[in-house]
Amino acid sequence: MKRILMIVLSVTFLTVTLNAQDYQTSLGLRAGYPYGLTVKHFLGKTNAVEGILAGSYGGLVITGLYENEHWTGQYPGLNWFWGFGGHVGFWDAGRNPNLDEVYNGSVIGLDAILGLEYTFDEIPLNLSLDILPSLNLFGFTGWGGIYGALSVRYVF
Repeated sequence: MKRILMIVLSVTFLTVTLNAQDYQTSLGLRAGYPYGLTVKHFLGKTNAVEGILAGSYGGLVITGLYENEHWTGQYPGLNWFWGFGGHVGFWDAGRNPNLDEVYNGSVIGLDAILGLEYTFDEIPLNLSLDILPSLNLFGFTGWGGIYGALSVRYVF
């Protein structure tokens, strides 16, 4: 009985580990806020880095994220992920109707990410839906907001 239990646990562990991600690198468009280009590259089975080159308040922001991905356990290709990172950019806060202040210049800050992604088996396509809270530390300091986007990526 112990032997059967160990075999079942081993197979389950290997299945979860092997299904953590289905691709190595993907590149695509991010629709939402911030909008722009996104590239994601896996460093291992569950660890990835993501770069986002995005338009923001009439400027440009580059975001780098370290992400940890987990298989949902029910649907092949569907994973959830969380991560953290930072951003640097140049923007014009005067273009944001929600801000009372006007700021033109650079910003540096911290970001977090939480989301779901699905990779199709039949075609080289990955869809990702996420929320991205941010905090600006330099430049226009303070809470940056909680943003979200749908990313559509080609899988290499």
